[in-house]
Amino acid sequence: MKHACNPRVRGTIHPVVFWGTAACAIGFVILCLLNLSRMSQVFATIQAIIAHRAGWVYILAVNIFLLSCLVLLIGRYGAIRLGGPTAQPEFTYRGWFAMLFSAGMGIGLVFYSVAEPILHYVTPPYGEGRTAQSAQLAMNLTFLHWGIHCWAVYGLVGLALAFFSFNRKLPLTMRSVLYPLLGEKIYGMAGNLVDILAAVATLFGLATSLGLGVQQINAGLAHLFSLPQNVTVQIGLIVVITACATTSVVLGLDRGIRRLSVLNMVLATLLLGFVLFAGPTVFVFNAMLQNVGQYVQHLPELGTWAEAYTQTNWQDQWTLFFWGWWIAWSPFVGMFIARISRGRTIREFLLGVILVPTVMTIVWVGVFGNTALFVEVFGQGTLAQAVSDNLAVALFVLLEQFPLAALSCLLGIAVVVIFFVSSSDSASLVVDIVTAGGHPDPPVKQRIFWASMEGVIAAVLLLGGGLQALQAASLTSGLPFAGILLVMTLSLFLGLREEARTTRVSPRTEHSGWSR
Repeated sequence: MKHACNPRVRGTIHPVVFWGTAACAIGFVILCLLNLSRMSQVFATIQAIIAHRAGWVYILAVNIFLLSCLVLLIGRYGAIRLGGPTAQPEFTYRGWFAMLFSAGMGIGLVFYSVAEPILHYVTPPYGEGRTAQSAQLAMNLTFLHWGIHCWAVYGLVGLALAFFSFNRKLPLTMRSVLYPLLGEKIYGMAGNLVDILAAVATLFGLATSLGLGVQQINAGLAHLFSLPQNVTVQIGLIVVITACATTSVVLGLDRGIRRLSVLNMVLATLLLGFVLFAGPTVFVFNAMLQNVGQYVQHLPELGTWAEAYTQTNWQDQWTLFFWGWWIAWSPFVGMFIARISRGRTIREFLLGVILVPTVMTIVWVGVFGNTALFVEVFGQGTLAQAVSDNLAVALFVLLEQFPLAALSCLLGIAVVVIFFVSSSDSASLVVDIVTAGGHPDPPVKQRIFWASMEGVIAAVLLLGGGLQALQAASLTSGLPFAGILLVMTLSLFLGLREEARTTRVSPRTEHSGWSR
């Protein structure tokens, strides 16, 4: 089946979307470089304003996305096949799951799986720290931030893109998901604006991950080889690893991204297995069983908690940052998931995209987080201080508690590097597709441009304020896109209703619906 492209695209780019996105990205870089000394305060102010005034929007939105996915999973639309009744999956389950996990979490999960439980244990948002209750709360909050809410955002965006592209033959861009509401206007200025916002959100969401990843790589190399930890070294690492990502981009989706994703799953599994069996294995299994029960029991409470009566800034730094990050990442992850998911039914898609990665995430966080808590609670109690001093070093301080520390730290660095590369080349492909008007295989040179731009933005954010700048970038780029995703949810249900009505009339026909 040939993919439809935007009929107003000239050549291999959509002029308005490509140059509009490029102008936003380049303008941001220039503005930051001209005002480096002030950018840290600017980012802090932006983050505070958005969190204070629009935090409830993020909390409401992610819960709507989760409920929508659950309705689709158990409802009558679950049997609809993406691509039509005769469509066949392009990738095996093994390759599909590997790419889902690498694209959706990657660097951030490795960065926070040790640091976040420890910090919540020591300084919980409510109650006394360093208690059994704060340890359980720490795991509940970490599961909240990395669990089913996150994957529901990705799943809903990916499903909408896949449905409108594969079943309705519309361009594989964000504008297409609004067709039931906007009609032909998606090919005008409204559609251009949606795609520019999607591309910009992807760039800044990825820059957050790349910034975190390069800090962790720097921390690991410093631990092993006494390499200095500073922005200069981190920018050098961005240059080197972005070059590796460019090589993967040139190799393409199957030879580059898929193979990297599978390799990363193997290395990540080795690291996970090492920590599980070298660490307090029985404690981890007991704790994970308890964690899952507590997470399910308290999910509605934690998922709707808005800190209304405490008015601290804890949620600004954690939950709202993560919700903004996931929403900013959703065009990238959603489009990438859509691109690799043709041939799956909606029910199969949602089970694969939401439940399977959520379980994998819970296992990863459960092993690393509970091992870290065990070391802190029943060991010498020095891990928390190391994490407080430098979040990026958390994984490597933990690995030092076990035999073969040098080897396991090298393995940890390799996992982060490959996550870095696979995220960068996957996002480059997605931004290139959007700025090419939905062309599924745009020229490689354009992907190289976007891969380079992602590295530049990450470097500028590190120069302009470090972690706080990365958090502010996600919150800022995610807010306007949250509104678009809420409208997209309504549009998806309208499209699926039309699909179900038409297929009842002609169940064996792969109709074109709104095809152009």
